[in-house]
Amino acid sequence: MQARCARLKTIRLLGDPVDDYEFEADADQDDSSDVEEFYDDDEDGIPCFYDDVVEHILAVYNEYFGGMDDDDIRSGGDPKEFSLISGERRFKSTLHFQIKGSIWSSEPWTIPMAKPLVLHLLLLLICGSALLSSGSVIHPISDAHRSAATELFVPAADGSFGSLEETFEALRAFQILGVDRTGAKFEGTCKTVSEKLSSPTSTTKDLYHALKITGILGCRTESIEFDGITSRLQAAVKDASSLLELYYSLGGLLSVKEQGKDVILSDADGTFQAIKALSQSDGRWRYDKDSTGSSTFAAGIALEALASVVSLAGSDIDQSKIAVVRKDITKLFDRIKRYGDGTLYFDEKNVDPDQYKGPLATSASITSGVTAFAAVSSEKLNIGGEKILGLAKFFLSIGIPGTAKDFFYQINSLASLENNRISIPLVLSLPATVLSLTSKDQLKVEVTTVFGSRAPPLAVSLLKVLTPDSKEVTSFEKKELEYDPENRIHFLDLSPLKIDVGKYSLIFKVSVNDPEGSDIYATGDQIIVTAFFTGFIKVDKAEIAVSDSDATSESVQKLDLSKDSLISLSANHLQKMRLSLQLTTPLGHSFKPHQMVVKLRHESKVEHLFVPETSSRQYKLVLNFLGLVEKFYYLSGRYEIELAVGDAVMENSFLRSIGSIELDLPEAPEKAAKPPAQPVDPLSRFGPKEEISHIFRAPEKRPPQELSLGFMGLTLLPLLAFLIGLLRIGVNFKGFPTSAVPAMFATLFHGGIGAVLLLYVLFWLKLDLFTTLKALGFLGVFLLFVGHRTLSYLASTSVKQKTA
Repeated sequence: MQARCARLKTIRLLGDPVDDYEFEADADQDDSSDVEEFYDDDEDGIPCFYDDVVEHILAVYNEYFGGMDDDDIRSGGDPKEFSLISGERRFKSTLHFQIKGSIWSSEPWTIPMAKPLVLHLLLLLICGSALLSSGSVIHPISDAHRSAATELFVPAADGSFGSLEETFEALRAFQILGVDRTGAKFEGTCKTVSEKLSSPTSTTKDLYHALKITGILGCRTESIEFDGITSRLQAAVKDASSLLELYYSLGGLLSVKEQGKDVILSDADGTFQAIKALSQSDGRWRYDKDSTGSSTFAAGIALEALASVVSLAGSDIDQSKIAVVRKDITKLFDRIKRYGDGTLYFDEKNVDPDQYKGPLATSASITSGVTAFAAVSSEKLNIGGEKILGLAKFFLSIGIPGTAKDFFYQINSLASLENNRISIPLVLSLPATVLSLTSKDQLKVEVTTVFGSRAPPLAVSLLKVLTPDSKEVTSFEKKELEYDPENRIHFLDLSPLKIDVGKYSLIFKVSVNDPEGSDIYATGDQIIVTAFFTGFIKVDKAEIAVSDSDATSESVQKLDLSKDSLISLSANHLQKMRLSLQLTTPLGHSFKPHQMVVKLRHESKVEHLFVPETSSRQYKLVLNFLGLVEKFYYLSGRYEIELAVGDAVMENSFLRSIGSIELDLPEAPEKAAKPPAQPVDPLSRFGPKEEISHIFRAPEKRPPQELSLGFMGLTLLPLLAFLIGLLRIGVNFKGFPTSAVPAMFATLFHGGIGAVLLLYVLFWLKLDLFTTLKALGFLGVFLLFVGHRTLSYLASTSVKQKTA
C-alpha cells in the first residue's frame, strides 16, 4: 500500500526571531509509522507538508505586512531532522526558514491549520532606521567572521581545540582568515602532532589531520620520520576498502609532498580506477563497494581523492579517464538545486539518516572536490560561471554560522572559490539597503571577490527598478554607475531618478572591461537586490468628529499630528465618531502604510483596536457606538484615543495620543459579558507598598500613684512574714554539707534556685514567654540533677546519725 502524506496541524514560531525563524511543526500520522510517508518521492527529502508551512507563512505575513512571495522564504536548516514521538501518532519536525526583510513580534505564536489565525496585535511600529537588510543582499567575508572565528574556536591550555580533526578545522579557518596562529599556546599542539605522527597505532585519519596541522603551524619536522609515514600511507592506499580510507591516505601523502618530500604514488592508475569504480551514473559516489546507495557528499570526497591521485602520480594519468570524471562532474551539477534569486546548493537524496549531511556540508564537499580536481585537470571543466557564482551566494547568504563545523565548511569552501581554475565569483553587495530620499542618499554598490579582494576593472549598470508586484518603474531608464577608485565603490545619485518611497527590486548588470576577463570571472547575468527607499510622509486633512446617528449635526475638530495637541470629545451610544486623514509621499502619491491602528483605552485599562479603511486617497474610521456597546462591555467613562501609523519606508512613523472621548453608554444587562481581567505586571510586587496609617486609642485613666505604692507594699507583707518566721524557728546552716563534693552540689542547687528567681524577674522586665520557658527547661534539668545529689547526701547523713 502506498504511504499517504501526513497533513500538518500546527506550526509554532520558537524563540526571538530576527532573520532566521525556527518553526516547530506537528502533523498527524497516517495508518503507518513508516517515516517515508512524510517525504514525497519527487521532493528530494523535503517533508511533504513543507508547502503547507510556506503557504501559511506567506498568508499570515501578507495579511499584516504584504509584499512577500515564495522567493522570500528559503529553507535554512536540515529538512530531514526529525524524531517520532514514542506511543503517539504524531510526527515532530523542526524546520528552519529565512524570511527576507521582515519584522515580526517577538512573542511566540501558533498558526492553526484548520481555522483562520486570530492575532491580537497592539502595534508593530516599523521605522525605516530599524529595518532589517534584505535576505537577498549578500556581503563578502569581513572582520565579523574573523571575530566570530576567535569565539567559535577557543583553544585549551595545550593549544588544541579538542580532537585532531577539530584542531585542524580551527587552524585552517584561522589560516584562511589571517588570524594569528603563532605563540606559545600552539607549541603544545606541535608536540601532540609530533607524538601522533610517531605513534604506530595512529589511524590514517589521524595521520591526515596531523600532517595538515604540521603544515599550517609550520612545526619543526626534524624529528618526524616521513619515510615511515609515507610507507604506512602507501600500504593503506593499497589495502583500502572504502572511499574514506582512500581519501585520508591520499590526502596524507599529498601533505607529505607539500612538506617538500619526494612522494610518488606506486599504482596511480590502479588507485584512480578503484575510486572511479565507486561512481554512479548520476555523478554521485558510493562510500564502498558494498554500499547499496550513493551520496552527493561522497562525490565531493571522491573528486578530492582523485585530484590527490593526479598530483601524486609519477606519470600523467590517462586523459580518457579524466575526461570521464569531467562528464561525471557535469552530471553532478545537473542535480544542483536553486532558489529564485540565483542561489545554488547541493543536497542529499535517498540516503540513510546516519549518512545525511545537510545542504551546507554537501555543498562544501562538492565545492572542495570540484575546485581541487579543476586545479589538476589540463582542460577547463564544463561548469558555467553562473553555477560557481550561485554556490558562492549560497555560502555567503548563510551569514555567520553558529557552530564551529558549519563555520569551517563555509570558510573552507569560499577559500576554494576565491582562486579557482573554473570561474572566480564576483559578488555585488550594497553597503546600505535602506536609502533615504530625504537625506538624498546615494546608491552605492561594491563588487569584490568572496573575501573582499579588489575586483578587476568593470562596469556596473542599473538596468531596471521593479515594484514589489514585479511592475517596472516606467520613469526609470538604464543608468551606469560612476566609479570611485579611492573607496572602490560604484555610486548613483537618486534625486534625478524620480523614484518614490517603497520597497524595490534593483536589477544590476556587471560587466568586466577586459574581454578575456569574462572567462576568468563569474559576474552573473542579472543581479537582483532588494532595497528600501524611505522618505517623509505628509499627513493632511486630519480631523475627528462626533455626529448623531442620522448625521443631521456634526462637530468637527481639526488635528495637527505634528504636535502633541489633545482634543476632548463626548458622545453617547446613539452617536458616531469619525476619524479621517490623508497620507502623501514625497512625489505626491497616496501612501498606504503597513500599519494604521486606532486604539481606545478605558479608564479600567480595557483596550479596543480599530483599523481605518481607505477610500479615494483617504483613510477613514467610523465608530457607531450603538453597535459597539457590547464590544465596549457597556463601560461608560473616559476613553483615551491613540493613533499609530508605521511603515518600513516611513521616516516619520508615529504613535501619538490624540485626546479623549467621554462615552455615556447604557447600563449593562444581567447576562452581559464582563470585561476581561487585565494582566498584572509580575514586577509590581517588588515595588513600594501602600503606606499604612493607624492611630492608637487613648490610654485608659490610671489610679493615683499613692494607691499603687500602697498595694505594692501589701504584696511585700508576705515576704516580711516569711523572714520573721524564719527567725522565730531558728534557721541555721548546721545541716549544710561540709564535705567538698556535697557542698559543691548544695551550692549549685541554691544557685539554681536563685537563677530561676532571676529568670522570673527578667521575664517581667524584657523576655517573652517562649524564651523564658526554654531557659526554664534547661534550669529545671540542672536543678533536678544537683538537687537529687544534695538530697541524697542529706538522707544518707540522717540515716547514719540515727543508727549511731
